[in-house]
Amino acid sequence: MTKDQNEKKMALLIVDVQNGVIKSAYNKDQVVENINIMISKARKSNVPIIWVQHADNELIKNTFEWEIDPRLEQSSDDYYIEKGFNSSFEKTNLDALTKQLGVNKIILMGAASNWCIRATAYASLERGYDLCLIGDAHTTETMDFGDGVVIEAKDIILELNTAMQWVEYPDRTNETVKADEFEF
Repeated sequence: MTKDQNEKKMALLIVDVQNGVIKSAYNKDQVVENINIMISKARKSNVPIIWVQHADNELIKNTFEWEIDPRLEQSSDDYYIEKGFNSSFEKTNLDALTKQLGVNKIILMGAASNWCIRATAYASLERGYDLCLIGDAHTTETMDFGDGVVIEAKDIILELNTAMQWVEYPDRTNETVKADEFEF
């Protein structure tokens, strides 16, 4: 293979970092800062940035809760996808957009780790993309089942970071990297 055939065309995928989604999320201020680090790196490297916003009966479109956290550095040159399911690929044009852009590696971050980030990570791999989960740029809330069972948010995040280091798909790569260590 030539060098061009081996090169990875990446896109930065930022999922559901919306006011209502991260309101009570674990370590949200640091996560927002790490996402901005990645946005800056992507812009310097001319990597496309794709924002995903969830809307449903609880997260109503065009409300404050639905809006992307204003601390994040958006641009009119970025791409925007609206979704109604956990996976950013389900009933959206994300797959068509990434194919149009020539993307074969998705750099993933956002919220919530145990729902939309997990679903999008597996959907990316199942569709043939290489995947890098930015391990300190996704978040969720602690799950309290009300019967004494509690799964702490930090443990949910750790579990997904670990899974994305070890899960295997044929002819694809996947990894978990911290924002300050990632290079385009």
